Amino acid sequence: MTVPFVTVEGPIGVGKTSLSSMIADTFQYHLLKEIVDENPFLGKFYDNIEEWSFQTEMFFLCNRYKQLTDIHAILDQQRAVVADYHIFKNLIFAKRTLQASEYDKYDAIYNILTADMPVPNVVIYLHASVDTLMSRIAMRGREFERLIARDYMEQLVSDYHIFIERFEQQHPEIPVIRINGDDFDFVKNPDDLQKVLATISDTLMKRSIIG
Repeated sequence: MTVPFVTVEGPIGVGKTSLSSMIADTFQYHLLKEIVDENPFLGKFYDNIEEWSFQTEMFFLCNRYKQLTDIHAILDQQRAVVADYHIFKNLIFAKRTLQASEYDKYDAIYNILTADMPVPNVVIYLHASVDTLMSRIAMRGREFERLIARDYMEQLVSDYHIFIERFEQQHPEIPVIRINGDDFDFVKNPDDLQKVLATISDTLMKRSIIG
C-alpha cells in the first residue's frame, strides 16, 4: 500500500487551507501549510507586480522547497500528509508575472530544486467563479489581498484551469479530484463537507492509498 500524500490546489480564496485542515482532522494526516503572510514582498507585489514578481516568487519557491524536503522524513515513517498547496503553483504564478528572461532563469532553478522532491499521489483541485473568490478574499480580510485586482483573478482562474488540464494529461497516474466551490460550501455546510470527504476516501481506497 502507498502512504497518502494529498495536495489541495486552486486559486486564491478558494478554501485550500480550510479543506486541508478538515482532511487532516478527519483522517489524522500530518498537515503541511504553505507560508504566505511571512513573505516580505507580497504587499509590494500586488501594488506593483512587474517590479516585485521575481523576488516574491523566489521567496515562495525557496520556502516551499524547504517545507517539502522536510516531509521526506514524515513519509518515510509511513505517516500520511496533506498539504494546502502543490509546488507546481509556482510555475502558474511565475509564468503569468515574470518577464520571459526572468522566467527562464526561474524555471531552471525550479527544475533543479524539484528534481528529487516528494510527489503527491492525489491532487484535489478546488475551483470557483471569480465572484465567489473575490467575495471570500474580502471576507477573510488580509491586508495585502485587498490590492488584488479582479482582472488579475480572472487571469489566474484561467491559468489554473489550463495548467490542471495539462497536469492530468502529463500525469495520468495521479488522480485529480475536481471540486466546484460554487456548488460545495464545505466550510459552512456539513453535508457538503461529508460528500467531499467521501469522494476523497473513495479515491484513496480505489488507488490502494491508505494512511
